[in-house]
Amino acid sequence: MNSEEKISTNILANRLEKLEAQKLINKTPDKDNRSKNIYTLTQKGTDLMPMLLEMIAWSARYDNKTETPQNFIDSLKNDRDALIKELLTKLKS
Repeated sequence: MNSEEKISTNILANRLEKLEAQKLINKTPDKDNRSKNIYTLTQKGTDLMPMLLEMIAWSARYDNKTETPQNFIDSLKNDRDALIKELLTKLKS
């Protein structure tokens, strides 16, 4: 509820369960706090990146109210492969 999206915990839990059922994410218990879980992308989830980037590019092209940062859009337009490499590196860390 503290997030910008104001999503309720039951809705979030339901969505995370669906993503896990589709094998897009993995859930593991937090080592420090067993009442929390850590969610990570699977390879299947990571493989969605090109499609998601195309959706962002499309939105930036047609939605003049997009909230995507301009530097991200510029990176996507100018060097898509480098952006993908950077994002994958961040995901793995």
